[in-house]
Amino acid sequence: MRRLRIDGEQLAGLEVQPGQQVRILVGGLTLRTYSIWHYDPSGGVELCVLDHAAGGPGARWGRTVAPGEQVRLRRPEGTFTLRPDAARHLFVGDETASVAFGAMLAALPGEAVVSGCVETSTAADRLPLAGGDRLDWVLRGETSLPDAVRRLAPEPGGIAYVAGEARDVQAVRRVLVQEAGWDRRAVLTKPFWTPGKKGMD
Repeated sequence: MRRLRIDGEQLAGLEVQPGQQVRILVGGLTLRTYSIWHYDPSGGVELCVLDHAAGGPGARWGRTVAPGEQVRLRRPEGTFTLRPDAARHLFVGDETASVAFGAMLAALPGEAVVSGCVETSTAADRLPLAGGDRLDWVLRGETSLPDAVRRLAPEPGGIAYVAGEARDVQAVRRVLVQEAGWDRRAVLTKPFWTPGKKGMD
């Protein structure tokens, strides 16, 4: 991950909900979407851009963008956002989801009931999430996210935030709804990427 901050007067005073994202024009022609790690109401948006091996246009932009360069982006958007009034909060996803999770966790009070699991390639890929000690961290290849959720055995009655690779998102949703008895409306999903799909590389 590379942490980037974009500053500008146009970014001041926006209404930003934890978990929202911005779309950025990269490479002059291509739009890529990034979750907001932190928003500064005085006019700053912080992102964590994944520098992955596939090296798509977004990864190349994140690797090479330098201080002083102009960045064009759309206003914060998206409905994959924190539901602060939920009785319990379950977070399930991978590295790409951990940025949105970080913003959500930071907005929750310390007494909030939090659980979940985040998958990474290595321990070094773990972002410093507020309340991250209440999550299970799993390494890719040691177990699958659906099996990690089965091990957690989360009881229905809260809100689940499930994001990351599209097939994993679908599989975790099935575990929660079909096996654990969650109301499908209480499982919020966001497929951030899928191998080989243009625009999600």
